[in-house]
Amino acid sequence: MTKDQRKKLFVLMINMFIAIGSFGIIIPILPAYLKSIGQGGTAAGLMIAIFAGAQLVMSPIAGKWADKYGRRIMIIAGLSGLALSMFVFYFSDTVSILYVSRVIGGIGAALLVPAIFAYVADITTMEQRAKGNSFISAAMSLGIVVGPGIGGFLADFGLKMPLLVSAVVGVFAVIFSLFVLKESKPETSISPENKPEPMVKEIVQSFKKPYFIPLVITLVMSFGLMAYESVLGLFVDNEFGASPQDIAWMVTATGIVSVIVQLIAVDWVVRRFGEENVLKIFLGVAAFGFLLSIVVSSYAFFFVITMIIFLSSSILRPVLTTLISKLAGQEQGFAMGMNNAYMSIGNVLGPLLAGLLYDVHIIYPFVLGLIVLLITMIGSILWKGTKKIA
Repeated sequence: MTKDQRKKLFVLMINMFIAIGSFGIIIPILPAYLKSIGQGGTAAGLMIAIFAGAQLVMSPIAGKWADKYGRRIMIIAGLSGLALSMFVFYFSDTVSILYVSRVIGGIGAALLVPAIFAYVADITTMEQRAKGNSFISAAMSLGIVVGPGIGGFLADFGLKMPLLVSAVVGVFAVIFSLFVLKESKPETSISPENKPEPMVKEIVQSFKKPYFIPLVITLVMSFGLMAYESVLGLFVDNEFGASPQDIAWMVTATGIVSVIVQLIAVDWVVRRFGEENVLKIFLGVAAFGFLLSIVVSSYAFFFVITMIIFLSSSILRPVLTTLISKLAGQEQGFAMGMNNAYMSIGNVLGPLLAGLLYDVHIIYPFVLGLIVLLITMIGSILWKGTKKIA
């Protein structure tokens, strides 16, 4: 990559890190905060569902806007929405206002994420795209890892301090992007003149796109990962008596390794085996991880299994984004919007179904994940996607 490409990618990575980290920063204080306003587990679950739901509804529209109005303005608008949501969260004292802040945050994420990945597609060649997307995914993973740690430290200075710091950092990110980020959308790219259509209709349109199968796999991967994450703490606590510190160490360690893999290994693996082969291989690896979860016998064994599943997802995520981007042609914004929408569907359904199944039997969420991943792996083997990539 050229120096200019690396500079632009670095700016995008900073924005993605701030966006993801700003949400993760509230995780350590969330239980105590909800308790302080007389709320509990139901509110915590709704916070995730409302954020993902708003992101889901807005993503297809935001993707088309990124094609029509440009990537830069959408990135800045998304960062602004995320910062505003943190300010609303900070000043809220009722659960209804808290939910409003999550709607604003979900919309902000929907505006930001597709535009960032479309920006990557604009500034990279086909050969460079997997590497560029892996850098952005690494920034996401780093935000997931670092955010909660910073939040826990800031909570010593007041329960709401992480919210205020997150909001202020978001404002600085907006100012930074205003001065540093340049527009990337090619002048020759397609800018749809039609008005944005309903989300359901947009999703129906995606059924006919050449990147539909990668979109489905994105949904399944998000579904499986969120289902796994949502019951992970409950499972190790129930089965092995793991402490909160044990759980935090597990998530942090796997997150750090995922960042390293995305920065160093993804580009080599893709160049060595190709996107579609990597897709098939690591869907199989993830399915194997879910299979082992059914027969796990110790915390240390489960730690290794978690590492396997998280590593698989850290490779699959940028590879899927790259496949979709390569098949999207001139409609990068729409394709990345649909990518975000399908991921959001998985993020909503995964925790809901996993929670219901966990209450029936603690192993059932892993059984479901295994079945879904095996079906998806078979579908990816039968899919003839390479012929459609120019």
